[in-house]
Amino acid sequence: MQQRLFVLLFLLGWYSGFSQNSENLAESYYKKAEFKKALIIYENLLKEKPFNYNYSNKLVDIHQQLEQYEEAEQILVQRLAKSRNPELVVALGYNFQLRDSIDKANTLYNEAITYVDQKPFFIYRIAKKFEDYSLLNQAIEIYEKGKILTPENNYSIQLARIYVEQGNIEQMLKNYIDYIQYKPNYLNNVKRSISEFVSENKENENNSYLRRLLLKRIQQNPETYWYELLSWLYVQEKAYNKSFIQEKALYKRNPESIDRLIELAITAQNDSDDDTAKSIFNYILEITQDSATALTAHQYILEIDTKNADEKALNQINETYNDLLTEFGKSELTLPLQLAYSKFLAFNQRDTESATQFLKEMLKLNISIFQEAKVKLLLADILVLQEKFNEALIFYSQIQANLKNSIIAQEARFKVAKTSYYKGDFDWAESQLKILKSSTSQLIANDALDLKLLISDNKYEDSTQTALQYYAKADLFAFQNKTDEAILLLDKILEEHKGESITDQALYQQAKLFEKNKQYSKAEANYQEIIKNYGDDILVDDTLYYLAELYNIHLAKPEEAKLLYEKIIFEHQDSIYFIEARKKFRMLRGDSIN
Repeated sequence: MQQRLFVLLFLLGWYSGFSQNSENLAESYYKKAEFKKALIIYENLLKEKPFNYNYSNKLVDIHQQLEQYEEAEQILVQRLAKSRNPELVVALGYNFQLRDSIDKANTLYNEAITYVDQKPFFIYRIAKKFEDYSLLNQAIEIYEKGKILTPENNYSIQLARIYVEQGNIEQMLKNYIDYIQYKPNYLNNVKRSISEFVSENKENENNSYLRRLLLKRIQQNPETYWYELLSWLYVQEKAYNKSFIQEKALYKRNPESIDRLIELAITAQNDSDDDTAKSIFNYILEITQDSATALTAHQYILEIDTKNADEKALNQINETYNDLLTEFGKSELTLPLQLAYSKFLAFNQRDTESATQFLKEMLKLNISIFQEAKVKLLLADILVLQEKFNEALIFYSQIQANLKNSIIAQEARFKVAKTSYYKGDFDWAESQLKILKSSTSQLIANDALDLKLLISDNKYEDSTQTALQYYAKADLFAFQNKTDEAILLLDKILEEHKGESITDQALYQQAKLFEKNKQYSKAEANYQEIIKNYGDDILVDDTLYYLAELYNIHLAKPEEAKLLYEKIIFEHQDSIYFIEARKKFRMLRGDSIN
């Protein structure tokens, strides 16, 4: 008896495994569009399991793929004879549509749509079946019925997605807005979903429609999420001052949202809207009771004021730093402010001795190993500024030893390489850069690769490495804010080493420095020379992008900018500027969808 039971169990297991293997094989044939082979296996599987609807559904689909509509109809009619399932009614209707029997198809579609009047719990299933066949108008009709028949449910998210497929952006936006009202915690998901349909251009039709929708909702029902979404829209348009108005309204309703104001201010500053950034930080100083938040706001305001300050203004900023340090004290809690002041002393006041001394005093504070690394990193940078390279290398190396494999250690290693490069020790710099190509920080990895390519491409052409030494010195001048000296040294390269492989690098670097000096016509001439004479070199996509930016932002030549963005789109699809170029090209062209 036990032996028979064992044999029976073995045969059942073998059969189950055989059946599973057959199903996997059929699915494999189906995915490879080998429908005739898949058909034979699924027919056999259905004979073995005649009530397996997955098999019968697959057979209907395969017959349709093979244009065997009568066979598909036969399967569907047989199943409908047993049960008038509305999903099968839709499937049969679709089969008639494939045979161009539109009237019969519509009759069946209407039957399925009417079915939900008696049994509304079928709404999702029938609508989904219509969607599966791309019968989007019928799916919309089902969901609209659902709004009336089951008002406790919400179908806005399904409708929004269908309208995206149809390209009906206004209805999409309306339904996403309805869904936020139903489920406010879905707000960030909606932002992601609609982000590609709005642009920087406030005149964009989609932007205008969304703005009108939100302003209307705020008037009717001033919930915080409407202010938040309107603020987000203004940020997309880079209208940070308008976003600030919404964020103030949000803050008055929810004082815990001060972090949103800080984030907006930093975003505005990073996008060169210093006036709005400063207004926000001053507002934060008015409303905050938290000393750390106040310190952050003060620090950012001072950094903004420093950008274009003359000597008199710099002296006033210096006094403000000292007043703040007197008020808040010199401790580990005010470390960011102390670091900012040290940088200000060295790079703006050019008082490197005071900055160095100030940083060395900071090392005596009770600070963490990571805070110590930040102090040493800036200290080493200032030593490089003073061209005290060996002493700087000691501090960079200490960071590497103390915090192995951390991002700040990788940054220190890059600065070791950069300092060695400034010194003219190109072999050692190159060996460090090879290691950093695999840095966990993409920014460091990219910078390391760029510098390595500069060195390796140019150190062998001239045995004396004169041009590369000039270039490294010009790079150091740029770091030291000696912009005019850097430009003159790059001129020397362009005159004495014309035609060498470093020429396009020198032209490009000089163009960036001309931009810094607001000598935009000279920058334009450099970029144009690179495009004309070095169009196949590695810098061409960088050059195209920055010349386009120059035309778009500073020289008021939008048509020329548009042509250059277009060139990147069609000729440099692998460029890191591709996405941004496409976005700006579409905006200049006036597209309604970004």
